[in-house]
Amino acid sequence: MPALNNTSLAEIDGAVPTPSYDRSRVATGIVHFGVGGFHRAHQAMYLDALMNDGKALEWGICGVGVMPSDKRMAEVMADQDGLYTLVLKHADGTYEPRVIGSIVDYKFAPDDPEDVIETMAAETTRIVSLTVTEGGYNFHHVTGEFNFDNPDVQHDLADGATPKTTFGLVTEALRRRRERGTTPFTLMSCDNIQGNGDVARKMFTAYAKAKDAELGAWIDDNVQFPNSMVDRITPVTTDADRAEVRDRFGIDDAWPVVCEPFTQWVLEDHFNLGRPPYEDVGVQIVDDVMPYELMKLRLLNASHQALTYFGYLAGYRYAHEVCQDQLFADFLMDYMTHEGQPTLRPVPGVDLEDYKRTLIERFSNPEIRDTLARLCAESSDRIPKWLLPVIREQLAAGGEIQRSAAVVASWARYAEGTDEAGEPIEIVDRLADELKAIAQHNRDNPTAFIENRELFGDLVDDERFVTAYTETLALLHERGARAALEALK
Repeated sequence: MPALNNTSLAEIDGAVPTPSYDRSRVATGIVHFGVGGFHRAHQAMYLDALMNDGKALEWGICGVGVMPSDKRMAEVMADQDGLYTLVLKHADGTYEPRVIGSIVDYKFAPDDPEDVIETMAAETTRIVSLTVTEGGYNFHHVTGEFNFDNPDVQHDLADGATPKTTFGLVTEALRRRRERGTTPFTLMSCDNIQGNGDVARKMFTAYAKAKDAELGAWIDDNVQFPNSMVDRITPVTTDADRAEVRDRFGIDDAWPVVCEPFTQWVLEDHFNLGRPPYEDVGVQIVDDVMPYELMKLRLLNASHQALTYFGYLAGYRYAHEVCQDQLFADFLMDYMTHEGQPTLRPVPGVDLEDYKRTLIERFSNPEIRDTLARLCAESSDRIPKWLLPVIREQLAAGGEIQRSAAVVASWARYAEGTDEAGEPIEIVDRLADELKAIAQHNRDNPTAFIENRELFGDLVDDERFVTAYTETLALLHERGARAALEALK
């Protein structure tokens, strides 16, 4: 069985679609930090589709790893010449594989930071993109400001330091471009955070101004940071996935990617040095991504929270199990229609009724096996961003809030640390200990959890919210998740 690389492509071709373009003609135009599953299922996939159409061959990707954990990806990318298998898992059990070839180089920054900096400083590099997760932007969770206490940041800010961080590497590359009179590249965030381009601008300019105030001001004035909305469920690759690619398709791939068929990318058209013709492969190019972002945050992301705690308490462990239960699916649709959707702006080009139905179909896909434990993680970051704004806007408008309040109650019950069968729950959250301690008082003080004003602000002072919240919390304690949802019909 051939190991996946440039040499073995001819043997694989025919059994699985492979790049139809000559990869030796692909030049690096994009440097990407954070080559994980999502990037390879999303941005790299879109570029590969363009290249298969004979376009964008000057926009090849050079991946960059910064963290010690990226060393393994560097090894795999080197062994496989940047190639990997992408497998779409359809709900009916159909698997749709293809080999992606748009990543043409990979650099592990700790081994040679100078090489990474010079690659970004080169005139041929026109975009530097990011999927570094929310934590990679290094902002304080309470203040939202750049965290200068980070030891690696402090190292990079020292005079003469060789950069360790993405901030240090990117800023040094921009310094060199400015010094050489080269137009700066665009810094394009593809992370799943609200206002990702705005966040990137704030964090990178904060670092740059601390390093060199004049340079930081130049970056703020001259570098474009387009916002984008990205969407595709991409589970972590497992050994079972590797075995499946080997057994089903005859490909020895050390790091394939599996994902759902659905994909979406909405991107603001703000670029310093041009961009690939993404619209030719389905990317929505817009002037303002905010309406699409709110749609995703308040329908998709908030619905994940709506299903996950109720489902976990009731004994389910996968998202598809919950959404194949009609009681839960109806609850999700009612939340979206009566509470989430009324808070949205018009979303050009999107049929919201179809979008909502598609969401539940996506969540119901048994092939993805998205775990509730993953969706339950880091709730103290997710609920305040995705669900509480819906509650506040609905309260202000006199709209319905019963289901949103019920989701908060289900989180409070989940935070007690046991499900309805008495099985322990491992709570994954930066505030896990604090939340669990507060939740132990849910029965003797029903508002204990929402009295945490750092998370909930003044919602505990709103009688309508408190009533809806405490009614569901009482039902969760007395009769369980299913009864609580029945009461909300």
